[in-house]
Amino acid sequence: MAGRSDGPEMRDVWSTNLEVEMEKIRELIDDYPYVAMDTEFPGVVARPIGTFKTSSDYHYQTMRCNVDLLKIIQVGITLANEDGNQPDECGTWQFNFRFNLECVKQPTTNLTPVNAMTSDDMYAPESIDLLQKSGINFQQHAEYGISPNDFAELMITSGLVLMPDTRWISFHSGYDFGYFIKLLTAETLPTTEDDFFSLLRTWFPTIYDIKFLMRSCKQLKGGLQDVADDLGVIRHGASHQAGSDSLLTSQTFFKLKEVYFNDQIDDAEYSGKLYGLGQTFSVTNGLTDPSRGGATIAERDDRSSIRDLHNQTPGPVAGPQQGQGVGMTMSSLQALSAMSPGAYTNHMGANGPYMRQSLRDKNAFARARDGPPT
Repeated sequence: MAGRSDGPEMRDVWSTNLEVEMEKIRELIDDYPYVAMDTEFPGVVARPIGTFKTSSDYHYQTMRCNVDLLKIIQVGITLANEDGNQPDECGTWQFNFRFNLECVKQPTTNLTPVNAMTSDDMYAPESIDLLQKSGINFQQHAEYGISPNDFAELMITSGLVLMPDTRWISFHSGYDFGYFIKLLTAETLPTTEDDFFSLLRTWFPTIYDIKFLMRSCKQLKGGLQDVADDLGVIRHGASHQAGSDSLLTSQTFFKLKEVYFNDQIDDAEYSGKLYGLGQTFSVTNGLTDPSRGGATIAERDDRSSIRDLHNQTPGPVAGPQQGQGVGMTMSSLQALSAMSPGAYTNHMGANGPYMRQSLRDKNAFARARDGPPT
């Protein structure tokens, strides 16, 4: 859980206090327009199968199929001003989403097998185990978690998105922004990487990915914690919780900006680039790095145990040029074996009621951003 010991306050947000805390963020965003973000999600359960135009396309399709299949667990947001200072009262919020690990026995019908078990939410067991060890209480997520639709509607009017002056900070964040775009649009991700980046630029006009910035800092290697350690930035809170990770991301960014960029970052060169997508990375067998499996924890932590866990997942498999499929990992299939047939074919699953009319074109985005004409 987020909280405060000797460091900055990190505030937990549930369905019960969502509107109150989003109102506070709306009041602060103009003075604290640097938004550091992190997400936690239930791992990687699938790899695309087929022939891909580029290795970047393979990596995007891996992200896309997992984001479409899975649900977000946490979003961490930390606000700061241009000097890296946070609001006095609270600058970090940890949004906890509805997520249910429990399988529920369903009545037998002519459409379901005897003793069928279903669960709303898919996950990779290894990732859930690690998140539980970090302190995430999934019972609370099931009972008090935030509805994605409620969060999205408040985000759209918050000043956090659609605004060029709001600057988003992240670390190796393809999956993070993939989940964010899914939240905001209530739709599956675009089928092509180009269309994804078009959406990304609309919702998040200014983004700095620390992992991409590190291309100009040859001395810095590894995951977020490694970079923070090298820069002398101290973590507050537990790792693998989105609030703590977003705070560490914010503090690491401003230290990096000071030490390596003389407090000036060229937006033309660095803004809007996500490490691991858009041909921004070197490739080994379709993966960004042999030590990375392209997943939340593997993206942010280069520790050997996490590398070993994600290296067990399959890489791309040759197939017909016109066809692409999805390959599920063995551990993920075991986690899904209790689900009823078809339970995971729609990325919204049992949460269809929160589907809403999304903003589908640039004109709609502009209207939402600029308001009615005068």
